[in-house]
Amino acid sequence: MKLEMPRLLGLTVLTLALSQGCWADSKVAAIDEMEGYLEFVDYGGGVIFVEQIPKEDWPRIQVIDARDPKQFSKGHIPGAINIEWRQVLARRNSIRKEGMVLLYCNTGSLSAQAAFALRVAGWENVRILQGGFDAWQAQGGFDAHARALRSGASGR
Repeated sequence: MKLEMPRLLGLTVLTLALSQGCWADSKVAAIDEMEGYLEFVDYGGGVIFVEQIPKEDWPRIQVIDARDPKQFSKGHIPGAINIEWRQVLARRNSIRKEGMVLLYCNTGSLSAQAAFALRVAGWENVRILQGGFDAWQAQGGFDAHARALRSGASGR
């Protein structure tokens, strides 16, 4: 049984107070879904390095900046949309299920939580940018792949 996490999270305090038995069942179902996911996820958990993405592939990737709007406004990967990590399930209808979806934050920790939530909710195409926006900038942005090939560092 697939649990729809937003429905679970959208319960009001009153509903929770009146239906503790139902809440316990939903919590067990959520734990079962997460356990099942963890048993089958790749060791890397969908992490990708910026050097692994050729410049010509970027236009085909849905890039999601999982940081808050203030950080996004200070700088982001061009073409990225801003969906704060806590909002990925609430805004899941704007996240495609085909093609790569790349999530990033500053370092990768918050985007990893958002990616985990999406995967448990049924997305299989989600990747986490290792090192986040900081790594994207440090490695040369869209040119990171080409730079890595020139330096011989693309074989991570």
